[in-house]
Amino acid sequence: MQARAVTKYVRCSPRKANQVLSMIRGKSVEHATDLLTFLPKRVAKTINKTLKSAVSNAVQKENKLEIHDLVVRAATVGDGPTMKRFRPRAQGRVYPILKRMSHITIVVATKDEPVSAG
Repeated sequence: MQARAVTKYVRCSPRKANQVLSMIRGKSVEHATDLLTFLPKRVAKTINKTLKSAVSNAVQKENKLEIHDLVVRAATVGDGPTMKRFRPRAQGRVYPILKRMSHITIVVATKDEPVSAG
């Protein structure tokens, strides 16, 4: 039994979010929550909320589900829209500043379930 949660328009670049997501892929939900709670990255708080939402979705799908049986099956990040801002530079030129956003998807499943596409 799989359940997923998606958080869109997170104001963090996908590269930085992927660093944190790579730490929790394949880990149990309890271990991943502990990691995210004490990780000094700003995006870890948002990822922790997304993970809790995925666990809640899994429990709602199947009432008799134990949380310690769940594993983070997939944790992906995709590009969101980029806000474009400009900084004045010397001699009337401008320098672009790209404020990137990301879409975070977390899939949790039971330990004994085989990996399925999608």
